[in-house]
Amino acid sequence: MAEVLVYVDHVDGAVRKPTLELLTLARRIGEPVAVALGPGAGDTAATLAEHGAARVLTHDAAEYADYLVVPKVDALQAAYEAVSPAAVLVPSSTEGKEIAARLALRIGSGILTDAVDLEAGEAGPVATQSVFAASYSTKSRVTKGTSVITIKPNSAAVEPAPAAGAVEQLSVSFSGQATGTKITGRIARESTGRPELTEAAIVVSGGRGVNGAENFAVIEALADSLGAAVGASRAAVDAGWYPHTQQVGQTGKSVSPQLYIANGISGAIQHRAGMQTSKTIVAVNKDSEAPIFDLVDYGVVGDLFGVVPQLTEEIKARKG
Repeated sequence: MAEVLVYVDHVDGAVRKPTLELLTLARRIGEPVAVALGPGAGDTAATLAEHGAARVLTHDAAEYADYLVVPKVDALQAAYEAVSPAAVLVPSSTEGKEIAARLALRIGSGILTDAVDLEAGEAGPVATQSVFAASYSTKSRVTKGTSVITIKPNSAAVEPAPAAGAVEQLSVSFSGQATGTKITGRIARESTGRPELTEAAIVVSGGRGVNGAENFAVIEALADSLGAAVGASRAAVDAGWYPHTQQVGQTGKSVSPQLYIANGISGAIQHRAGMQTSKTIVAVNKDSEAPIFDLVDYGVVGDLFGVVPQLTEEIKARKG
């Protein structure tokens, strides 16, 4: 069976959920070989093996923490040359897409980004993508070299599939460009205790209809009752009501949760482009003609300040 490289996104050995989703997809097209880099790389092995990694290639060096993405590209290229895989899968984060693009250029291969599904094909892996602001779905494959594919979070269910997970040390020689851009400082982002927006299974968003920063407490209360992330439309962010880091849309972040609840959001194409691939969409809006209702699975025509608090209380009551 052909091997498939999976780039591991982890924090000090704690593997992030998108990587586990990649392992599920990798098993459809071959035998997963995980590549874990940086501090705690060796600590990822048990989790990766539990989710299907036949081998775990690890490497740690100061360069991964002190410099930007090039050291990681060097290491992934070394893994590619050592394994000769049928495909390379990378999480579709901002950093992940840069790593994938640089790797594809180096090895002379095509790249597919933001895939939402993956299947085996006679001529190589076939990726499903949402294009033109998620108005269409396409099936594509790389026709030159080895497929390099980035996968959007929440594109596949995490499925445990115990494998050997044999740990092997990866030999890496850093290029001259590896130390070209040094990280001079870090500021820890203040934790809200909520899931990361792009990885959350449930997202609750507010838009222009929230009518003020102080009113986002209503949105946050619903999100907290569901264990959800909080998002915002561009209108809400531009008005200064919520941080840009939480913006959902074409100029913000793309999300694909199991459940997306849009509150006071009209549904302009800019916003739809960032959430249209959500599995189930619910909207609360007092304008029955709002474009968002053309997209939803369930719609509530009403004032969000009357509907959302009642929904929050009902959820809390059912949870006991």
